[in-house]
Amino acid sequence: MDAFYASVELLRYPDLKGQPVVIGGGRRHQPELLADGTRRYSRLQTYTGRGVITTATYAARDLGVHSGMGLMKAALRAPQAVLLPVDFEQYRHYSRRFKAAVAEVAPVIEDRGIDEIYIDLTEQPGAQDSVAHDPYGGVRAIALDIKNNVRRATGLSCSIGITPNKLLSKIASDLDKPDGLTLLTHADLPERIWPLPVRRINGIGPKAAEKLAALEIHTIAELAACERPWLVTHFGRSYGNWLHDASHGVDERPVSTRSEPVSMSRETTFERDLHAKRDRSELSSVFTQLVEQVAVDLQRKGYEGRTIGIKLRFDDFKTVTRDMTIDQPTAEAAAIRLAAGLCLKRVDLSKRIRLLGVRVSALRRAAAMAG
Repeated sequence: MDAFYASVELLRYPDLKGQPVVIGGGRRHQPELLADGTRRYSRLQTYTGRGVITTATYAARDLGVHSGMGLMKAALRAPQAVLLPVDFEQYRHYSRRFKAAVAEVAPVIEDRGIDEIYIDLTEQPGAQDSVAHDPYGGVRAIALDIKNNVRRATGLSCSIGITPNKLLSKIASDLDKPDGLTLLTHADLPERIWPLPVRRINGIGPKAAEKLAALEIHTIAELAACERPWLVTHFGRSYGNWLHDASHGVDERPVSTRSEPVSMSRETTFERDLHAKRDRSELSSVFTQLVEQVAVDLQRKGYEGRTIGIKLRFDDFKTVTRDMTIDQPTAEAAAIRLAAGLCLKRVDLSKRIRLLGVRVSALRRAAAMAG
């Protein structure tokens, strides 16, 4: 999530949008509502104490203040920056909302804290598809769906890095903030990753970076140029081998999730855009097939769900979703098709359709029915 705590605060105080804002104050820094309806905000220049910045808006970061910096030091760099108190209850609320929004699109998630997750798209339907001569068009479309869903659910933007592994995705997600979408393959390492400082690799801390700097290694490219045995000699077998692998974008760690899926879906992108009336029989056939595939997935994995939804992407790339909640959870194709068909009736189908999808969410274990 982009400047997460600060972005949540801007939802509450939209008049601060575009201004340098620092989060890290206490209750005494709560904005004061004035008689005319405006607010009086605390400013960094009046701060005294030993507090540190929890996060800051991008406008504040441009002035040289950042997370972890002492507020007194930050006041010297950005005295007029607004200072707001921390509200972790509100941040946790929005954290739950953004993760639920992601899970509706791509449910294989590793939770990495209040504002960050990893998502495994390997088996996600459509992720491996080419779209309009773009070999990565399918995965880009899913990433855009994730971003749109998060924005609809929270009003906030997020940045996504799509790469072959977790190590590279962590780096890539920061390259084009805010509201970024960065797709990298191993072929992009020399241009996008190697020029970066070594600290951009998650796992190289201050001490390791200091030792690397003493060895005249400052960039990831310089690290990648080092021979594996040389790194092992200087950093030990385990860390030396890891440094060599990391600098070459190698990371075999799986996305680790112990959570239950919140939805199951199937979708397809048509080879040619279809019209609801002129191509009705073909659309109906595909619709039935998607429903049956979702039903088989549910039954095979032992789940049933109460919320049935559809997704349509039209020829202008506009995406529309509709869903409804039924009385009893189901994994049966007939019940899913009936509900999904009712959802379809709530959509204007005058435009040609390029993608059709069916989703079942609000899942529970089917065994729960038996008691």
